[in-house]
Amino acid sequence: IAPKDKLFYGFLKPWLGDGLLLSHGEKWVRHRRLLTPAFHFDVLKSYVGIFNSCTNILHAKWRAALGSASGPIGRNVQEDLSLLTLDTLQKCIFSHDSTARSEHRNEYIASILELSTLVARRQHRLLHYNSWLYRLSADGRRFARACATVHGFTNNVVQTRRRELDGLGHKEWMEGRQGRRMDFIDLLLLTKDDDGNALSDEDIAAEADTFMFEGHDTTASGLTWLLYNLAHHPHYQERCRQEIHELLTGRDVEEIEWEDLSLLPFTTMCIKESLRLHPPVTAVSRRCTEDVAMRDGRVIPKGVICLMSIYGTHHNPDIWPEPQVYDPMRFSQENSQGRSPLAFIPFSAGPRNCIGQSFAMAEMKVVAALTIARFNISPEPTRAVRRSTELILRAEGGMWVRLQPLSDWPS
Repeated sequence: IAPKDKLFYGFLKPWLGDGLLLSHGEKWVRHRRLLTPAFHFDVLKSYVGIFNSCTNILHAKWRAALGSASGPIGRNVQEDLSLLTLDTLQKCIFSHDSTARSEHRNEYIASILELSTLVARRQHRLLHYNSWLYRLSADGRRFARACATVHGFTNNVVQTRRRELDGLGHKEWMEGRQGRRMDFIDLLLLTKDDDGNALSDEDIAAEADTFMFEGHDTTASGLTWLLYNLAHHPHYQERCRQEIHELLTGRDVEEIEWEDLSLLPFTTMCIKESLRLHPPVTAVSRRCTEDVAMRDGRVIPKGVICLMSIYGTHHNPDIWPEPQVYDPMRFSQENSQGRSPLAFIPFSAGPRNCIGQSFAMAEMKVVAALTIARFNISPEPTRAVRRSTELILRAEGGMWVRLQPLSDWPS
């Protein structure tokens, strides 16, 4: 397996340690195998309720901001959706409610956001590529402080759970968790390899930090650009709304269930087309472990770092006619036949693809379905949208759209 290059990914190492994103070799193989059950459909089912409740909290916030306004108001949904995905991850990973007014938890969220900003900024400052110089810089000191906050929070949760497990024993510990959802930390504490060896506390903390990093900005970006695309294509937005209304009409509780996720084909097509047009991760890099012969006879030498453009692949006119056009019908069953699976790679591809892609798609479907059902989304004409590629594809200055509650749908 070709490893990731060490230059840029090295910027993340002090934060994420040897989690799946940055580990390699036998350690990566072992961890990938041990973590895969944590993303099984049976586990993901239990998270759908969290996706619903976090979306409801965001929508209540929007309605409060709208107040008695007679028309739509502008809203920076990029910021809102970033906080939503952080909220869901804190609940899914740690069973912690980040919406609660806890100074410690708010400090943790602020540190996650600051670390993402600092890593993105470091890419554009050549002198900061030198680790010694970076540690001496103001940004480097801020990075170290934020890392300490994040690691302190994660380590405290892992060590507290470990003490509970060791003190009570496996059977009594499991009995105490009957009737409640097992979170990511619980699952990793219980997992063992074929030789009966468990993950260390350090390994569990690194995987939790990695999940927080990989799961919040990417999903928020996907949702942000989806709302942007649907705002500019109201006929597709309305078609999604009709599909969602037909699914939810007559229910006592307005909630998306696990079984519903496969019953939203057009909404799913809209999500996929948005991920094609605006992939959250625009490129990935790999280091060749041996000479690679290309079809045209050229050879990429061993040791060379190759940059693979996901954005370029998704905008290749030989694969995607009129690639700048937002057209969800590209992903209809009929139009998808015969297309290479490597033509659409928002979650990368191969052995090191995104282990959390089913989690991300489930979250995007729930948030999108409830949002489209409850709000009309339209463009904000006073705000120009400019793409900004840092760690993740964002809208520079935020993504502003107009939101208006739908009077014919219950709040």
